[in-house]
Amino acid sequence: MAKLIGVLSLVFLVWMSGCGGNKGEETRSVPSEEKASMVVSTPAVPVEQRAVVPAEKGAFKVFPVYSDKSSPDNHFIPSGWMGDYMDIKFEDASGDNPHGGATCIKVTYNSKATGGARWAGIYWQYPANNWGGVDKSHDLGGATKLTFWIRGEKGGEVIQEIKMGGISGEYSDSDTAGVGPLTLTSEWKQYTIDLSGRDLTHIIGGFVWSTNIDVNPDGVIFYLDDIKYE
Repeated sequence: MAKLIGVLSLVFLVWMSGCGGNKGEETRSVPSEEKASMVVSTPAVPVEQRAVVPAEKGAFKVFPVYSDKSSPDNHFIPSGWMGDYMDIKFEDASGDNPHGGATCIKVTYNSKATGGARWAGIYWQYPANNWGGVDKSHDLGGATKLTFWIRGEKGGEVIQEIKMGGISGEYSDSDTAGVGPLTLTSEWKQYTIDLSGRDLTHIIGGFVWSTNIDVNPDGVIFYLDDIKYE
């Protein structure tokens, strides 16, 4: 009798192990591809929360400061009048033999030293009248040069300096570069300011000229045209 009970107990245990040992559970083999799908992974980060890698910048497009009075592509505003600014006469729609297009810029400086500064100049700024107190600028990264055409009324006129950048303040220009002094002829001549290696990410002073009474005791008339970053 005891032997019979032992046999029945063994059969019962084998039957229980075949059923999985837990009531209501079904045992089955899990295919390898299904196992892969059961691996716990980190939830996907919403698109709006992902770090964005900036796209690679393409070739720098020409960025005009002045090409023609009527051009909608002109940038910066000739608002920064300096020194004896009352001795300056400025015309940005002169039809007096422009280099290109229908107009050019004509500047007259009479060297009277009305305000006692004995020099004068004009900054092309963005926005207008921005001397570094406004957190707005043009990012000109990728430009390698600033070019412009210039001529004098008679020849022999001297422009002390022409440059870009150089405005200081809370939100100052990120860099500066220039040329000068320039002795002009009565024929148009192109000049180039090399911008290689310059930090052009925050530019508010796009273009500026300055001269003085010492190099132009009798005053000066000169012309500018086709000013652009390339």
